[in-house]
Amino acid sequence: MALDALFFGAHPDDVELGCGGTLALLAKQGKKVGILHLTRGERGTRGTVEERQREAEDAARVLGAVDVAFLDCGDGAFRAGEAEEDSLIERFRAWRPDLILAPSPADRHPDHQRSHQLVQSAAFYAGLRNRHPEGGPPYRPGAVFSYMQHDSFEPSFIVDVSAAWKTKMEALRAYRSQLYQAGAEKKGAETKVASREFWLAVEGRARHFGLMINAELGEPFWSRLPLAVGDLSTLVPGGLR
Repeated sequence: MALDALFFGAHPDDVELGCGGTLALLAKQGKKVGILHLTRGERGTRGTVEERQREAEDAARVLGAVDVAFLDCGDGAFRAGEAEEDSLIERFRAWRPDLILAPSPADRHPDHQRSHQLVQSAAFYAGLRNRHPEGGPPYRPGAVFSYMQHDSFEPSFIVDVSAAWKTKMEALRAYRSQLYQAGAEKKGAETKVASREFWLAVEGRARHFGLMINAELGEPFWSRLPLAVGDLSTLVPGGLR
């Protein structure tokens, strides 16, 4: 199946936390969107591999993704060698997405920044005819953008996700083993992402970046290259000025 956009996460729940609103917004617009989790979160402090996969599949359905898949790049010891690049090259050539959303180049979790480099490299190599020729005909995505995780950065652009926020929150609640669940009995070891403070910070950050574009809620992104603009009027923020 050809995709309009492909979202990458180093672990199940990375995509949903960082840019789940944007994914849901694209799906609501009729775009074919997929999620590729580069690991199964097998070394995470909470939850089993089976639980995390079920949660990721549930969250993908909520967001409107038409496909969700998993690779085994090594949670907690992320690998980004030729074999892993070839696995991604095959996905790029099979799904032919125009838009790629990936983790940022630098972040608190080493797996996140390593996954950025893997995605960025494989997206380029996928367009080379003589690189992994058995993986299908060459194809190179049009753009690779990065979403924000733990560490902040100066955004290249911010997406207004106000209309898709409830869907994002519903998808995050699917991660019962990983994230704070209001009113639920506490289970498992205490971790930062499972805390009430982290859950509140997800909305707090979205409100901060939404305010910057005169929207209620926003998700920030970074681009290595300049952005192409066909109509300047689309960049003019609405809301209160």
